[in-house]
Amino acid sequence: MRLEGKVALVTGAGGKHGIGRSIALKLSSMGASMAITDIERKREDIPLDETESGWKGILDVKKEIEGSGNKCIALFCDITREEDAIKLIDNVLQEYGRLDILVNNARAVTGQDSMPLVELDSEVWDWIIAVNLRGTYLCCKYAASQMIKQKTGGRIINISSEAGKRGVANMAAYCASKFGIIGLTQSLALDLAPYQITVNAICPGVTDTHRVNYRERLLAEKQGIREDELREQRLRERAEKIPLGRVALPEDVASVAGFLASEEAGYITGQSINVSGGTVMH
Repeated sequence: MRLEGKVALVTGAGGKHGIGRSIALKLSSMGASMAITDIERKREDIPLDETESGWKGILDVKKEIEGSGNKCIALFCDITREEDAIKLIDNVLQEYGRLDILVNNARAVTGQDSMPLVELDSEVWDWIIAVNLRGTYLCCKYAASQMIKQKTGGRIINISSEAGKRGVANMAAYCASKFGIIGLTQSLALDLAPYQITVNAICPGVTDTHRVNYRERLLAEKQGIREDELREQRLRERAEKIPLGRVALPEDVASVAGFLASEEAGYITGQSINVSGGTVMH
């Protein structure tokens, strides 16, 4: 599975332990020229180990990729803004002249929406939907338009969630956005099939990404422990309920993304593939 001569764009790629970074490194290792993007994150949205180590997000991921001998551009972008999404694709084209693979990985920081729907502020609902679903739609729209013009096919990979396959209590906004991504994936797959552009989704289960969760941060403060300690405790508890006995690693998701981006997956489209250790099987 090689991607020489292909150009790949991965959104939400700035987390040190994130799925986006792992996918970017995977596609780069397969030979793709890379473009990566993220927002300029607020300090409160950055995990402790990143602030303590001085991690610089997509700028450090760019260095990693270039250090392996591959090409990479790093672009800051708010994918909820249409003008930013247009500029993002334009910048990729200015650098490489084409776009072959899009991975929509960016998502809103979780936790503020972790409550019953009747208590959920409409502003939080709108924000979750804007980042997770609207942002995916905008990137799909402008990337697909370019792929159609190229007349050489393409790959679009949307990151949904096991919460896009079944509802979870107190996570209505997140679930709605991730269910929406699966519906978008299926519809777009049919739209783009005549152009040999495949569109698939990946649905990770619990994944050890060290990501910030506002609710967990508050719980950690109440218990008087660091948020990363609480996260590790909760991951151990959740791993016991997973048939394969562990939570996912970002590399588990990246391996599936690498396959879907390759020529080996050329006859697969409109699918939503679980990477959840057996917790979801439909």
